[in-house]
Amino acid sequence: MELQTAIETRRSIRKYADGKDLSKDTLDSLFLAAQKAPSWKNTQTGRYYCISSKDKIEEFRNTCLPESNANKTVNVKALIITTFVHSISGFERDGNPSNEFGNCWGAYDLGLQAENLMLKATELGLGTLVIGMRNEEAIRKMLSIPETEKIGAVLALGYPDESPTMPKKKELDVIVKYY
Repeated sequence: MELQTAIETRRSIRKYADGKDLSKDTLDSLFLAAQKAPSWKNTQTGRYYCISSKDKIEEFRNTCLPESNANKTVNVKALIITTFVHSISGFERDGNPSNEFGNCWGAYDLGLQAENLMLKATELGLGTLVIGMRNEEAIRKMLSIPETEKIGAVLALGYPDESPTMPKKKELDVIVKYY
């Protein structure tokens, strides 16, 4: 699949088919794609916690997601919790922020990585959903995520059981200013 096709066909999937499990090789290919994204001074602070066993997925859905999002992740084959090591991207060696954006650079880098991962998933015929509403405390406890990491989104991953149309996008003259 060409990149432009992946960009144009990627959708947020909220209904997944009960299909075969994902191999570690397939999951690794997603993480390798994520790893290729740029990061602040090549600090590579993104981290991933991948839940792919049915029992752990169910435990996570029931413990760490509100019901509305748990309902959108039925039959997923993996849940990927994204984090970044805070106070590195966007910071100088002395620990001071390089500019007013501070830890937002770590979140920015993580978003770049997530997009690479989702486009790779699209190329492989998989669907994804970015989940921002989640119970941070329960996630941190369940997965033993250290306090040095900020939890970002949860990415649902599986075989789509729907084909949503692209939502209307704003016109370019609304989002772009040329000078």
